[in-house]
Amino acid sequence: MTKSTIGDSPKRREDARFITGGGAYLDDLHFDRLAHAVVLRSPHAHAQIHAINTDAARRAPGVLAVLTAVDAAADKLGPLRPYAEANVQTGEPFTFAVQPLMAGRKARFAGEPVALVVAETHAQALDASELIAVDYEPLAAVTSGEAARAQGAPLVSDEVPGNVCIDWHTGDAAGVDRGFAQAAHIVSLTLDNHRIVTNPMEPRGCIGQFDPASSRFTLHASSQNIHINRNHVARALGVEPKDVRFIAPDVGGGFGAKNFAYAEHALILWAARRTGRPVKWIASRSEVFLADHAARDMQAEGSLALDESGKFLALKVASVANLGAYMAGAGGGVQTYQYVHLQGTVYRIPAIALHIVAVLSNTAPIGVTRGPGFAETVNILERLIDAAAQRHGFDRAELRRINMVPADAMPMTNSFGFQVDSGTFPETFDHALLRADLKGFADRRRQSEAEGKLRGLGFAYHIKGTGGSPDENVDIRFEPDGSVSLITGTQHIGQGHETTFPQILAHRLGVANERIRLRQGDTDLIVAGGGHGSSRATYMGGTAMWRASDEIIAKGTALAADALEAAEADIRFEDGRFVVSGTDRAIGLLEVAALGRDKGKPLDTYHAWTREHLTFPNGAHVVEVEIDRDTGRVALARYTAVDDYGVLVNPMIASGQAHGAMAQGVGQALLEHATYDSQSGQMIAASFMDYALPRADDLVSFDLGFNPTRCTTNPLGVKGCGEAGAIGAPAAVMNAVASALAPLGIGHIDMPATAERVWRALNAQNMPQAAE
Repeated sequence: MTKSTIGDSPKRREDARFITGGGAYLDDLHFDRLAHAVVLRSPHAHAQIHAINTDAARRAPGVLAVLTAVDAAADKLGPLRPYAEANVQTGEPFTFAVQPLMAGRKARFAGEPVALVVAETHAQALDASELIAVDYEPLAAVTSGEAARAQGAPLVSDEVPGNVCIDWHTGDAAGVDRGFAQAAHIVSLTLDNHRIVTNPMEPRGCIGQFDPASSRFTLHASSQNIHINRNHVARALGVEPKDVRFIAPDVGGGFGAKNFAYAEHALILWAARRTGRPVKWIASRSEVFLADHAARDMQAEGSLALDESGKFLALKVASVANLGAYMAGAGGGVQTYQYVHLQGTVYRIPAIALHIVAVLSNTAPIGVTRGPGFAETVNILERLIDAAAQRHGFDRAELRRINMVPADAMPMTNSFGFQVDSGTFPETFDHALLRADLKGFADRRRQSEAEGKLRGLGFAYHIKGTGGSPDENVDIRFEPDGSVSLITGTQHIGQGHETTFPQILAHRLGVANERIRLRQGDTDLIVAGGGHGSSRATYMGGTAMWRASDEIIAKGTALAADALEAAEADIRFEDGRFVVSGTDRAIGLLEVAALGRDKGKPLDTYHAWTREHLTFPNGAHVVEVEIDRDTGRVALARYTAVDDYGVLVNPMIASGQAHGAMAQGVGQALLEHATYDSQSGQMIAASFMDYALPRADDLVSFDLGFNPTRCTTNPLGVKGCGEAGAIGAPAAVMNAVASALAPLGIGHIDMPATAERVWRALNAQNMPQAAE
């Protein structure tokens, strides 16, 4: 048997199961008498619903039920509420409207559920859904933050005057005014951190069951946060959380889209109760585009004040977040916590002032994706720094160095009072520039020019706080067959936990990895759980494991002392054995566990804890791009990164997580855009024909290195690694694009830097002017 511990890179043990077809995704699960559901969705972004006629659909072959908002009200189903209902910093309530499970009198975005059809087969449910007649009266729609705030804009919900959920000023406004008054240089940018759709490989879906004997619901769901989502769904159903069980054996990706509860979770359980049958619903890819929680969609005006030498004096940002039709999930929480938390990122900025606005619009609700709030923060500041360097003659790298918090000033406390415990930012930055061969860039640019192409260099320094839900727990059980059950409230959704979590426990307890069996993804297995979000699983679950191991060792020491007829003070635990100091007498942990079980003193240990601090992964990303002058196409030429993820449990898996996040960040910067028609509110990039996910030939081989500093906020020393690439990539790529275009006198360009957008910038002087 092998014992891979912290720092080793064994291959992922789960891969053999997945590659050989042993996964347990929703479509792999079998249920007797399974019925199938189809959601009828509004074709209008904004419309009054005067009547819904379901008679023909109810008579269609195979149909078991056709349900509408009228039926939901009759059965006393409630709406979904936001996960954060008040400003995280001030406690001031947000202005919001709850989200109905189905549109009743009004549809607020194209894709909102209007009716649910349940039939014997999926095809029969689809056919019946087309027989439902809905009397819509289309209304004017708003699709952007700017349009939603315009005077006289149509209201998305009467409960939200002016469509504004949040209008909040925070920070040191007086200090910012002084900084700008003293500044030798001021640079300003207007930035669009545009909307994206996360598109996990496995679409959202669920299979609902209801047991009339126990009045208990069970939902198999493709979800990354089952305990908390279970609680929200139970509230919508009007039952207690104990009456609802969520199970998520394998989840084919999430990226934030599966963080929160959806209407379909409650609707499918309700349909199972109504029909007395298990009911299955899996979203089509079109439904993913139309109805999944989207991400980003924030416009910002940022200004940075600098003194004559380039020292940062003040930063002010006014931002408008487009939350979509409802304040779903943690939209308000992101704006008042994550987005605020690390303003100024790794730089010393004495005064920062923010004006934060969040509005409703007739678009799909916004949720989260990798680095919510932090990605927006980093993009604003890193783009401003490059603009300041270009406009006022500073060296971009040196401008960053002179303003970074040095290693000897750690831990740092930023202007909002938040502390970052560890990091060597200037050193990591210099490692990345060296690794990227900054000195050779001039030669590479000349070579590109000789081939008729523009070459640009960009870099960005990223940082985020990882934490998510502040509570976590673990249950470690020593089984009679000599195996160890590791039961967690976190979840794996593709990150490799079946490999890394046993590594942590093997490191602490000296047990062979093969003996450790990770059990998760079931609300009946463990009382609570924070799921997987905000790169929290290794930090939160790992800390719970570490502390539980301390308790196991303490209990085992007493049992070993008795078995070895020695004093507890003479017992030491090392490499999976309890040893009597100064002798060769010892007993293994698993033997002690068996003794404890026989004596009624099992080593089984449950541990729950609540965090007080976050972890802060950070790093520098350096990108080179080439631009085709004739077509405007931007191609990645080089991508180098040096990241600090603290102690690496499994460097290979950490690298894989970083690579995936970088690919997602590149996709946002160059290709992806979830865009809507501003008049009709129809999504016009609602399939892979129009929405460009990055493919293999859009990327280069990532050159990733590590410069770890041990995190002091947890006993493992780890920092979350799953999101960093998606935070650093957009700014680094766009700074590279701006660098390539700068010699032609082209200033700012927004994401995504598509071929058309860049071509238009290159040919702007030749474009015909619109008539006045």
